[in-house]
Amino acid sequence: MMSPDPKILDVYEAGRLTVVGFGGHDVLDGLNIADCRDELTELIREHQCRFLAFDLTGVKLLPSGMLGLLASLRKLSVAVMLYNPNRDIREVLQITNLDQLVEIHEVVL
Repeated sequence: MMSPDPKILDVYEAGRLTVVGFGGHDVLDGLNIADCRDELTELIREHQCRFLAFDLTGVKLLPSGMLGLLASLRKLSVAVMLYNPNRDIREVLQITNLDQLVEIHEVVL
């Protein structure tokens, strides 16, 4: 069970499809990647997650460590999906070829 400590990740849904967001933060520069990795790993294992969706609505910038984390999640046999990345994030995903490893979706909220 997750601790009640304030976290930057908001879990909207937990299960085989787990959906997380970033608590309304537009810039994730304060994101502790190690803590984020631990929290996600726990969610994946606890819920036998097979699909991990990140809601990037309103997020303007992903730190490079988060990009590495997205790539490394595939080692846990999880399909990673990004919802509503802005144009700048899409460009970084293309430059780093991460757009080949993650599914990108646009949804109207």
